[in-house]
Amino acid sequence: MNEQPQLHSSIVAMISLASGIAANHPAMGQCQLQRLRDSGVPEHQINAVIEIARHIRDEAAQKLDAAFDEQAAEAEPSAAGETCGSSPSASGQGCC
Repeated sequence: MNEQPQLHSSIVAMISLASGIAANHPAMGQCQLQRLRDSGVPEHQINAVIEIARHIRDEAAQKLDAAFDEQAAEAEPSAAGETCGSSPSASGQGCC
């Protein structure tokens, strides 16, 4: 069987950092950020990865918000409670 070479650890760290930022992961890629710095990756390359990941994250959030706004504008107010399927919170607030 032909084994493919492993990705360089700095590439794996860049991918992990970018995906963590784009996915709003709570750890925010701090471990990967330090790994990149420790391995000598130039700050301008790290900053480019962060910028691209934030752009993807922000663009996805904007599109999700736009889709939600579109759906909310189309929904009939009386039908919203019927389709929720969720019970109210402890203070009586609806969850959806």
